[in-house]
Amino acid sequence: MTKKSPAKTATKPAAAKPAAPAAEAAATEKLGKTQLIDLVATQTSLTKKEAGAAVDAALEAIVEALRGGKSVGLPGVGTFSVKATAARQGVRPGTSEKIQIPAGKKVSYKVASTLKADL
Repeated sequence: MTKKSPAKTATKPAAAKPAAPAAEAAATEKLGKTQLIDLVATQTSLTKKEAGAAVDAALEAIVEALRGGKSVGLPGVGTFSVKATAARQGVRPGTSEKIQIPAGKKVSYKVASTLKADL
């Protein structure tokens, strides 16, 4: 029979953390699709709905080109391309069992030299 630990009777109040505005925290970590659409709408004369359609169309064109095996170059940003991966032997985590990983494809990205220099 195992002993149970005694239940806690008193709890400490949670320490108050200074709350950062959600928009500020999101701006420093990641630019999501919604924020990208907002930026396109503010920098052009498009409505948010039109900007959303434009961003969706651009992303779909990039994905379709990659599915077709083409590389996509975005001036000042970089180049996306599809690369083949060879079949290889791997190890399953936890069991250390040797497994065969089949050949496949992956999307590769090479940053533009102008962007790299600006960072």
